[in-house]
Amino acid sequence: MKQYIKNNIQYPYSLITHGIRISVKTNFLEDQSDEDRNLWVWSYHILIENNRPETVQLIDRYWKITDETGHINEVKGAGVIGQQPIINPKNSFQYSSGTPLSRPSGFMDGAYNMIYEGNKSLKVIIPTFSLDKPLTKIILN
Repeated sequence: MKQYIKNNIQYPYSLITHGIRISVKTNFLEDQSDEDRNLWVWSYHILIENNRPETVQLIDRYWKITDETGHINEVKGAGVIGQQPIINPKNSFQYSSGTPLSRPSGFMDGAYNMIYEGNKSLKVIIPTFSLDKPLTKIILN
């Protein structure tokens, strides 16, 4: 997957579905993680760009969060961060959120359900992105 750059921010994960670009970057939150409690935490920043000719509204979201052992946690809910944003043509919406894992590695993917022209529905895919604890010690042989 090719990196996408917008406003000098690099997004390692980006995908266009139905004219809507979803771009994602992640950050491991070491200060909120606790290996002794099997807790690893990441933040993720999402940029949603509407390249369609009509206004869209994000209605709900679906996340599939998978850890390195294959354990899956599914999350469904209305909107994002308490909002159901309306995104005009050639405009964008961005937000940050986070997720914990019980393992130091995993990945997330999902979809947004959006509407346009009153009641027409779009399923917009969120690209799969990696949640990996950065290496803290490199051993060279």
